[in-house]
Amino acid sequence: MTFTIHTDPGHGWIEVPLTIIAKLGIAKDISSYSYTDGRNAYLEEDCDAWVFVQAFEKAHGERPEIVDSYAEFTNIRSLPRFNNRTTT
Repeated sequence: MTFTIHTDPGHGWIEVPLTIIAKLGIAKDISSYSYTDGRNAYLEEDCDAWVFVQAFEKAHGERPEIVDSYAEFTNIRSLPRFNNRTTT
């Protein structure tokens, strides 16, 4: 399974469907430094991305494939913050 990490000059976020966050049972472990558009979570690269990678690896026996998408500007910071009720 392939996921995109969106990066800009200051930060990065892995885009993960909320359905996968729910299936992995990690919503409670995601911080408010991540964002959501109501369909996907954008997990900040420093902590929340690692929570996802570890849970994915545990569930699937391998790390997720991650591809990079760089942009000078991304609207991710303008999205609502993730909260642990986002996937419920």
